[in-house]
Amino acid sequence: MRNDAFAILRAVTRRRLLVGGGLVAIVLAVAIGLYVLSEDKPREKRGSATEEFVVTEEPEPTPPPKKVNKRPWPTYGYDDARQHISPYKHRPPYKRLWTIDAHDTLEFPPSVGYGRVYLAQQKGLFFALNAETGRVSWRKSLDRCAASSPTVGRGVVYVSYMHHVECLQGQEGADGFVVAWDAETGRERWRYKTAPVESSPLLHGNRLFVGSWDHGVHAINAKTGKRIWRFQANNEVNTSAVWWRGRIIIGDDSGTLYALSAKTGRLLWSSGAGTEFWYATPTVAYGRVYIGNTDGTMYVFGARSGKLLWARPLGSYIYGAAAVYRRNVFVGTYDGKFYALDAATGDVRWQVDAGGTVHSAPTVIDGLVYYAICSSCGSEAQRAIAGGTDSTIAVRASDGKRAWRFPAGKYANPVVADEDRIYLTGRAHQFALARKGSKTVKEYLRRTRAAKRRREAGERREARQQRAREARRERRERARSRAAERREKREDRR
Repeated sequence: MRNDAFAILRAVTRRRLLVGGGLVAIVLAVAIGLYVLSEDKPREKRGSATEEFVVTEEPEPTPPPKKVNKRPWPTYGYDDARQHISPYKHRPPYKRLWTIDAHDTLEFPPSVGYGRVYLAQQKGLFFALNAETGRVSWRKSLDRCAASSPTVGRGVVYVSYMHHVECLQGQEGADGFVVAWDAETGRERWRYKTAPVESSPLLHGNRLFVGSWDHGVHAINAKTGKRIWRFQANNEVNTSAVWWRGRIIIGDDSGTLYALSAKTGRLLWSSGAGTEFWYATPTVAYGRVYIGNTDGTMYVFGARSGKLLWARPLGSYIYGAAAVYRRNVFVGTYDGKFYALDAATGDVRWQVDAGGTVHSAPTVIDGLVYYAICSSCGSEAQRAIAGGTDSTIAVRASDGKRAWRFPAGKYANPVVADEDRIYLTGRAHQFALARKGSKTVKEYLRRTRAAKRRREAGERREARQQRAREARRERRERARSRAAERREKREDRR
């Protein structure tokens, strides 16, 4: 096992590719062999702006409420459509405010709510961090693998877990669960037991939706943790679900994409267009489903019909979900390319050298697209990879010109945000940053200086008290010594 991640091997079927270690690590020979031997090569199809392209469904994130926003970033991808667009306005240059060492791999980004940043570390540690200071409000240690983001809502944080570390594929008796913890205290409310779960929970109304290694898609009562329905897929379901007009859409490891009734779990449509498997979570915008396959192709389906509308081969592998913003689809590949595609047709708007292997989904914030470079992802791949240095890069959405770089990043789509800060995920560290000179930075510095003054005052007070204690001890010693001398003199006179 590598020091920085789990060596987790997938069974010889359409599984995940080895991405350098961690739960993201997977057996390449599997999907790659299928790719080479399969007669179903990735297809290419140009789309149309007139077919199932709902221009009234412009991907705009739900704006924060005017009153206190209790859940600034409640789930993976920000919203139920997983569009990866921030409603908050942040731009570099940034100042680092706080950092926490999670002690092992962070495969997915945190969620933010109720004044806290909720972060699942890969080997079972879970942190509820004060969003302003980074201090731990409460934590858990479960000795189970986690490969997803938490979801917050209803005063609860919902988290998916796999089986016990080392989390080997095909391990006999492997189990998992979804757990609901009180967001304030961490007290457990319920636990839904099933096979290992890698889905980031989708919360809509009073229902949670997740996929599982048992080939199932599960609908769970968010209040009680009881099963509402279960759908049987063709293979393991390790992506996360998206919501669109009363249906959920989710993919499995056989390369099949499903649209299910959110109410009953009834199959509405399915498509096996992907020639390998779905690792990326779908993104819904313009009445369409955008999803990259590990065969290196971006596929787009009609959310209502399931019809393949366009397909664009882009690179060696696609693992990250797409961000859809202003009729552009942003996605990166393992062979070091980053694209903006026309959301209607799939035509390339612009393409840039990403600077390394892109494993994660991008995030769009205030006209900049942030993506991460993973240095070890695909280290045992048989198709092309770019390598690079672990980092987070921001480019302009308009033309791909680089605007900013930060020397940390890896597996997780790199940034989430609230009104005051962005939260950047490195391989094993979580960072909070804010724009230099902003009110947030000034307030943070004021608090930091005040805390330093209090600490120094406390240290001076402790030093004075220590000196006073030492002076009293010396006086007692001298008094005892004088008393002993008087006793000796009295005894001598006798």
